[in-house]
Amino acid sequence: MSVETTLDEAELRNLVADTLDVETAALTDDVLLIEELGVDSVVALELAVTLENRYDIKIPETDLVAVRKFPDIVALLNRKLQGQ
Repeated sequence: MSVETTLDEAELRNLVADTLDVETAALTDDVLLIEELGVDSVVALELAVTLENRYDIKIPETDLVAVRKFPDIVALLNRKLQGQ
């Protein structure tokens, strides 16, 4: 698998929606993952592992706590892909 330096946000949205078992249309930029989509710690961990495998990165648990909405996932992945 090649390491990517840019994100395809549509692909990422589909991957996240699939992992969270929600419709892609429900994963808007404004929806709160925990409060509105019911993401719990087990699902969050599953999402982190999925993203780590897909993008060949490591996501520390401390970075996960700041993820509340889809744009937070995008920002986190962009930082990781840029080596931060």
